[in-house]
Order: sequence, then C-alpha cells, then structure tokens
Amino acid sequence: MGGKTATGPVFNYTYIVTVSTVAGTTNGQVDGDTATAQFNALEGGICVDSRGNLYVTEFDFSRIRKITATGVVSTLDGSKPGFADGNPAVAEFSGPLGICVDSQGNLYVADFGNNRIRKITPTGMVNTLTGSSQGFADGSTATALFYGPAGICVDGQGNLYVADEYNHKIRKITTAGMVSTVAGSTQGFADGSATTAQFNEPSGICVDGQGNLYVADTYNHRIRKITPAGMVSTLAGSSFGFADGNGTAARFNLPVGICVDSQGNLYIADSFNNRIRKITPSGIVSTLAGSNPGFADGNPATAQFNWPAGICIDSQGGLYITDYLNYKVRKIGIQ
Repeated sequence: MGGKTATGPVFNYTYIVTVSTVAGTTNGQVDGDTATAQFNALEGGICVDSRGNLYVTEFDFSRIRKITATGVVSTLDGSKPGFADGNPAVAEFSGPLGICVDSQGNLYVADFGNNRIRKITPTGMVNTLTGSSQGFADGSTATALFYGPAGICVDGQGNLYVADEYNHKIRKITTAGMVSTVAGSTQGFADGSATTAQFNEPSGICVDGQGNLYVADTYNHRIRKITPAGMVSTLAGSSFGFADGNGTAARFNLPVGICVDSQGNLYIADSFNNRIRKITPSGIVSTLAGSNPGFADGNPATAQFNWPAGICIDSQGGLYITDYLNYKVRKIGIQ
C-alpha cells in the first residue's frame, strides 16, 4: 500500500474429516436423546432442513423419525404399516423410503409399499399428494400411478422428482399438480434421449441448482445424469465391483443414496461396498469413507458402515448417512 510492502503471519487451516454417530444404538423403536434412541430398518432416506433437523424413514416400522439439531429423537408420523392420511396419531405408511424437505418445511415421502407420494406439513398433518394402486400412468396427481417409488427430491421451484423403481422411470410432479415421465422406458441400460434411455430399478435421486438430475441406478451399478433438455448419460460406473477412478472406470455395487453439494460434487451411499463415494464435477470417483462391513467411527480410512443407504448434505458440507444394518445415523464432518 502506498508503495510500501508488509509481511505478516501465514495462517494454515486444516480440515479434519471425521466419521461419527449422530443417533442410534441397537435395533428397536425408542425416542429420546440421541445416545439412547433406537432405530429399525434405516434402509431408506434422510434429509436435513435449514435449521439442521434431520428426518429419516424407517422401512419396517413404517415411521418417520425426527432428530433435532439439539439431539432429541422423536416419532414424527406413522404408527403401524398401513395407509391412512391425517394427524400424526392416525397417519400410516407402508415401507416409506425416500424423503425430502422443501424451503417451507414440508416433507415429501416416497411411500414405497403404498405406491404413493405423501406430504407432511410442518404441523405433522399427512396427506396423499399423488398415487393410488400399483401401476404406471402420467397425468394429474389424482390419476397418476407409481410402482415402488423409492427416491425423491425437490427443486428450488417446488417441483418433485421421483425414482419410480419398479417402473424403471424418473417421474416429475409439478406444483400445478401434473405428473410426467422425465426419462426411462423399459428395464435395462441405455443412455440417450429421455424416451429411449433405460434404467434398472433406480432408487436414489437428487437435483442441482441448474436443474440437472442425478440418479443412483442401483441395479445397473451406475450413476446417471439427466439434463434439463432430457438427455441421459452415465457419469460413473459400469459393471458391479469396487474401484475408484475416472468415470466409467469406477465401480459401484448397488448404489442407493445420492446427494449433491453447491459445488457440483456428488456423494453416493455405495451400499454393498459399505462405502461413501464422491464424484467430482470432472468425473473423478474417490472413496470418502468406509471399508469392510462393520461399525467404527473416527478416521474415514478406518471407519466402517454396514449397508449405508440414504445420504444428505447440510449447508456446512456435513454429510448424514442412514447406516441400515448398524441401526444408526452417521455423520461425515469436519472439525
């Protein structure tokens, strides 16, 4: 400044990635603090709202659980497997899987066994947004049909996207109440246009700020991308296995959960490999955490998961994972 130079101390910031347990102990159904709470069948989804509250689905018990940012676990909705709309005391789900939250705090649930998409308001009231009996039909939300809706996400405009697993399609639900098929035809594997592309039981889905969709194409062991123009491509993966690397040289084994950060990095719950994987915008796949099946917190190189299923990311870059066979919710964060 003013032709003069100055020197000062150099600050180095070190970010340490750690794996920890957010909540859960053994298999069961217990609310309360995170140290004693119990979960069952966390093979479904997880999402986080703007206040840091987590929401998870329990497939077998057909419940929606909440973990507050202050560490309290409660049952938000669901009593026993079945189907019923209404208040938390009477609402019923059947094997809920995917879950997402919009900017208003409304939750949307892919009610797998009921072939419906359900909505939970901030007050806990449950209603059916669309779907009825098993099948396939586009059109209004009153007549649309799904078959095993698994993953669900919401974009910035409030449109919902559903991985319709047994229809092998990606569906869209607009705020105007119309359901359409974004991509997918018959079961199989094919890139290309939306009408000719094929998926094989897709179960995870997320959307970025540009409207690109990313799909965990579970039984194709691939991560797929769908552009707003409707073109489908394979970002990473080919046959099943385990390998890091570039694009299709990488290997996954039944990828289920998927989420995207603000920089365009993807994070995948690679369930049968018991690992959390990362895909950069340039297509480089690496292993973020996990090794052999088991349970261990701490260093990501030695941390263990047992069938990680759902995954989401908060505004600080913390990842949350439903660790299905460990009956726990885990976090990958920085200190």
